[in-house]
Amino acid sequence: MNVITTVAEMVAARDRLPRLLGLVPTMGYLHEGHMTLVRQARADCRSVVASIFVNPTQFGPHEDFASYPRDMERDLAMLRNEGVDVVFAPTVEEMYPPGFSTYVNVERITEALEGARRPGHFRGVATIVTKLFTIVRPDKSYFGQKDGQQVAVIKRMTADLALGTEIVVAPTLREPDGLAMSSRNVYLTPAERAAAPMLYRALCRAREMYRGGVRDAKALRDEMMRMISAEPLARVEYISVADAETLQEATTVERPVMVSLAVRFGRATLIDNIIIGGME
Repeated sequence: MNVITTVAEMVAARDRLPRLLGLVPTMGYLHEGHMTLVRQARADCRSVVASIFVNPTQFGPHEDFASYPRDMERDLAMLRNEGVDVVFAPTVEEMYPPGFSTYVNVERITEALEGARRPGHFRGVATIVTKLFTIVRPDKSYFGQKDGQQVAVIKRMTADLALGTEIVVAPTLREPDGLAMSSRNVYLTPAERAAAPMLYRALCRAREMYRGGVRDAKALRDEMMRMISAEPLARVEYISVADAETLQEATTVERPVMVSLAVRFGRATLIDNIIIGGME
């Protein structure tokens, strides 16, 4: 496995790799959800590149960039074990050299949910993902559904800018109790970790109501709020039932919607989502 830290080396390496080429972008501190993406890329493609880069431009001024969990040696061992061909692990200075002043902004779809909660977040995401796509030039790029709005933004951006890679989305991988796997789960105290699976239970309750004939989006939101508000350790940031493509809040569920939420437990804000209404 070749570990590369500069753009020039990555460009040279990508031209030598057999096609199809798959890319798995990550911020490191890998877990089984990332490994699922790597295995899918390995099954689909002749060559696999994984990137490890904690991207400062997608963190707000009071967010956890400095404290975001990092363990490069562990990550490299995991990726080597899965047969990854190249790991691209650049420094911040390599990706944002002096004078850097070009950013990618995806409009409308970024304005709600995580975009409203974290101003500037998706500008950072769109910029770094575009840069990774242009450096690596993958045929297929792999993302997890847990970051549902991010997936929608990247799909829109890739289509709008004709970036030439197929976006492959893998289902959210969960712990046995339903909690979505996330690098930030390490922030949870034992009590918070015990309470956190309620997020998925609330999402499942919305799906159960939909399957039972409920089409009123407000009724779904209200029931999820009722469930989560009963947990004293939980602080709701948002609960959403939005069109799965545009992410505009729905009044009734007449086509596929993304049911999503963000809930704070102590240091960690956890996000999760499911799709109902035809894409389950």
